[in-house]
Amino acid sequence: MKKTFPLAVEGKHPERLLEATKHEIRKYVKRERRRDLPEGVDFWDFDCRFGPTEDAAQTAHLAEITGLIDAVVQSGGTQFYVEILAKHGVRKARDPSEAPTAGDFLEE
Repeated sequence: MKKTFPLAVEGKHPERLLEATKHEIRKYVKRERRRDLPEGVDFWDFDCRFGPTEDAAQTAHLAEITGLIDAVVQSGGTQFYVEILAKHGVRKARDPSEAPTAGDFLEE
């Protein structure tokens, strides 16, 4: 998804437009996560960019997108650009030397 969302459309309430925008983004992410995983892939990961325009967009984490949208609304922005691209994610095995031991959880 590469899209510029307006925050002010004539004839529509800004709050409703904002919620519809967030819903569209969540709906896209859910749809992408439902796709079948290729062999050797553990999960769908996402590359995200966010900014007031496409040229000014910077890398962001998927979990930060909603907060960034709210920040644009609070600052009085009229639009924002969001780019969310699905990619393959492979889980890495943990290093056994870094695993917590039973003694780490005991209180003294």
